[in-house]
Amino acid sequence: MSGARNRLTIPDLAAKKAAGERLVMVAVGEALTASWAERAGVDIVGVGDSLGMTLHGHENTLAITVDQMIMHTQAVRRGAPNTMNIVSMPYGSYATPDIAVKNAVRMMKESGADALKLQLGREGAHIISAVADAGVPVMSHVGLLPHKVHLFGGFKIQGRTAEAAMEILEDARAIEAAGAIGLEIEAMPYEVGKAVDEAVSIFTFSIGSGSAGTCQLLNGYDLLGAFDTFKPKFAKRYANLAEIATAAFADCAEDVRSGNFPDADHSYQMKPEEIERFAALCATGG
Repeated sequence: MSGARNRLTIPDLAAKKAAGERLVMVAVGEALTASWAERAGVDIVGVGDSLGMTLHGHENTLAITVDQMIMHTQAVRRGAPNTMNIVSMPYGSYATPDIAVKNAVRMMKESGADALKLQLGREGAHIISAVADAGVPVMSHVGLLPHKVHLFGGFKIQGRTAEAAMEILEDARAIEAAGAIGLEIEAMPYEVGKAVDEAVSIFTFSIGSGSAGTCQLLNGYDLLGAFDTFKPKFAKRYANLAEIATAAFADCAEDVRSGNFPDADHSYQMKPEEIERFAALCATGG
C-alpha cells in the first residue's frame, strides 16, 4: 500500500507508455470506494457509465445522464483527490460535434475530471477532433462498445476474425489521428489488443483483452466481489464483499429481532442521579 503521491498528469500517460510501465485503473462511482482505491495506490480511477448497472440497477449503460455522471465524478474526486480521474461521456452526450463539445466542456468544468472518454471510431473522428480542439483531454474506445450493445446483440467479444481485427485496428489509428490522448481496448483476443497498442503512440488501457495496453482496467465492484449479478470472464474477484455484506445484514436482523441489539454497549447512558431527577420531573409533570 502506498502513501500520498502526486496525481498523474496527461503528459505522464504518454511517458509511462514510452517507458513500458504498467498502470492500474479501477472503475468506481462514489467516494467511499474511491478512497479505498487511492489508499491502495491505484494509479487511475475511472468513472464509467457502467455505474448505471453496478450502482443504479439498469441492465446496460444507456440510461445514465450527463448530470448523473457529473454527480458521481464529484463524489469520486472527493474520495480520491490525489488520483487521476478518467470519466465516461454517457450515451447520447456526443451525438454531434456541437452536442459533444457542449457536454464535454460542461463535464470538465463541473465534475473535477482529468480527462473524458467517449466511444467512437472512424465514423466519429470529426467529433473526437471537435472535442480535442475545444481543449478537452479526450479518449475513445475500440472493441466492445457498451453504447452499441443493441447493435452487437449483447456484450460480446469483438475482433475474433482477421477482418474484424483489422476494422478495430483502423478505428484505433483514426482515433489517434483525430487528436485523442488515449483509448480503451475492450473485450477482444490478446493478439488484437496488442496490435492496437502497438499501432498507436497514445496511452492505452485494456479490459477483457489480456495484458494488452499500458494500463489494466477492472471494474472496482467486480474485483471487490460487490457486484455479483453476473461475472464477466475477464473479471477476477479479489474479495467477496457481497457475501460478507449479506451475512452482516442477516446477523444484524437476527440480533434486532431476538432483542440482542442494541445492548448496553451500543446505547447512550445517563448518570444514575440524572435518571432519578428525570423520573421525578416526569412524575410531577416537569
